[in-house]
Amino acid sequence: MFSDEELRKVSILFRAFGNPIRFKIVALVSETKRPLHIKAVARLLKRDYAAIYRHVKVLEKSGLLGIYEVGRSRVLYPKDEELINLFLSFAKKLAQKNI
Repeated sequence: MFSDEELRKVSILFRAFGNPIRFKIVALVSETKRPLHIKAVARLLKRDYAAIYRHVKVLEKSGLLGIYEVGRSRVLYPKDEELINLFLSFAKKLAQKNI
C-alpha cells in the first residue's frame, strides 16, 4: 500500500505528464541532451511563450524539469533524467498496446 505522501508525489507526476503539451516539453528536453531555452520550446511546439511557461512551471513543481536564467532568457534542463527516461519508456510501451 502507498502512504499518503507517496500517493501525493505520484499524483503530481501523473498530473504533470497527463497534459500532451507538458509531455512534449519533457520529451524535447530529454531528447536534446542539452538545456533548451523556453523560447526555443515555444517555437518548436508552435505555441505562445506564456502558455509554454505556465506548463513549464507545472513541470518544475513536479521536480521533472529545472529552470535557470541566462541573462534575460530562461533555460530548461531535466532534473531527474532517470525518472524521465523511465516514464517515457513506460509511455512508449503503453502507446504500443491496443487499449
